[in-house]
Amino acid sequence: MDFLEIANTRQACRSYDPTREIEREKLEKVLEAARLAPSACNAQPYFITVCTGEKKELVAETTRGVGMNGFTKDVPVIFVISEKPEKKGVLGTLVPIDSYMALDMGIAAAYITAEATTQGLSSCIIGWFDDEKIRTVCGNEGRTRLVIALGYAKEGDPLRKKVRKTIDELVKEV
Repeated sequence: MDFLEIANTRQACRSYDPTREIEREKLEKVLEAARLAPSACNAQPYFITVCTGEKKELVAETTRGVGMNGFTKDVPVIFVISEKPEKKGVLGTLVPIDSYMALDMGIAAAYITAEATTQGLSSCIIGWFDDEKIRTVCGNEGRTRLVIALGYAKEGDPLRKKVRKTIDELVKEV
């Protein structure tokens, strides 16, 4: 798959096959993509907790507030991306490292979901969750910023048409 094929194929999946586990080799490739993701001054100011089994169930529960994200009950793996800022700043001490933390986490999430797609996996980046409960479940000190569901889509889950702005609406050459 080239990158545009990945971009056209990857979508937020909300219908997972609860009977299919993710093969260890595929999970390792997704994590390697996250490790290789660029970040400001290569600081990687985040930590990824891979949740399976009972811990996954407990984290999944934290995403289902007010009736949202019911699909997480069927997901075999959840990644929790939490803050882990470095004490040093970017460019020496001129710019605090947390100035780029959200951007760096977003890039890592993009790499995770893109590689998951190349491995035939589906994913969903989840922004609705209970940070304090996740920290307790995972034993993480840093604030939870993203939760990513990973698994195989249920058979027959359709590829939805991409509805996006046109290039002219997004781009201007000067």
